[in-house]
Amino acid sequence: MSVLWRYGSLRLHRAVCSGRPVLFRRCLSMQHYRTEERGRPNTTDYRLYFKNPDGKFISPFHDIPLYPGTEENQDVPKKKSKSNWDKNVFNMVVEVPRWTNAKMEIATKESLNPIKQDIKKGKLRFVANLFPHKGYIWNYGAFPQTWEDPKHKDKDTGCCGDNDPIDVCEIGSKVCSRGDVIQVKVLGVLALIDEGEMDWKVIAINIDDPEADKFNDIEDVRKHKPGYLEATVDWLKSYKLPDGKPENKIGFNEEFKNQAFALEVIKTTHEFWKDMVHKKSECGEIQCKNVLVRNSPFCCSEEEATAIVQSAPSPGDLAPLSPEIDVWHFIRK
Repeated sequence: MSVLWRYGSLRLHRAVCSGRPVLFRRCLSMQHYRTEERGRPNTTDYRLYFKNPDGKFISPFHDIPLYPGTEENQDVPKKKSKSNWDKNVFNMVVEVPRWTNAKMEIATKESLNPIKQDIKKGKLRFVANLFPHKGYIWNYGAFPQTWEDPKHKDKDTGCCGDNDPIDVCEIGSKVCSRGDVIQVKVLGVLALIDEGEMDWKVIAINIDDPEADKFNDIEDVRKHKPGYLEATVDWLKSYKLPDGKPENKIGFNEEFKNQAFALEVIKTTHEFWKDMVHKKSECGEIQCKNVLVRNSPFCCSEEEATAIVQSAPSPGDLAPLSPEIDVWHFIRK
């Protein structure tokens, strides 16, 4: 099933992650991108591909601009406006809606980088419900056109990047949908160290949120959403415990860094991405095939991109999920 975004219109959305009844919702900032499902949801074949306003299949990793308002075939922002708006607002690709459990992610090692569900030992991955949390506690996703270079050692933590786009935890009141492209205001960042790798978690809020104007730095989250930052630390440290793994570590004594620090992290990872997509650095198994990035040696034709999508399995109905996904886990610390 294709999902079509239209400005100022109501969208019909099938809740593919849970099989619940359809929802009707008004969409404003996501009007530029469409998604197309391939394969059967809740199976290893499932993929979610992206189209731009012209109907071209694109990579959400490489072809959606980091900076809103830029031309889609440019990998750097236009001249800054006089306002501060474009200095701390970025496009975010939503991979996991809040309260859901399926560990969805941009498939960095597949052509056109569709969203797929992570797999471990041949099985789909779901995050456990850790009391009192249900699934992910934010709308979770990534910033396009960023890359945590695994060969770059962070000067503060001494850890190298995790080879993925930079992650975003969106804290607004709306529950987004998988594949949404929203514009978010950056507030701060947490230095998660996941199995020895640097895995920054940017804290941001949807600019369409009714309370977005109240949030301009990380301390505003503590003021207006008391307990949310503490819950974020607890969740990120503990979410692997039900799988028998140790707690994740967090740099800077588990303190959130402010907006200015977060913006520098984003800027740096954007530069790493530019080097990669222009073949100035090694990309390893990362698939850099794109349709719109100017002067990229990995750029492909519209016909080739369409062929990639059409070669994927045909769409199908939801596969049933195990009731174990809804089990609540209680961790003794």
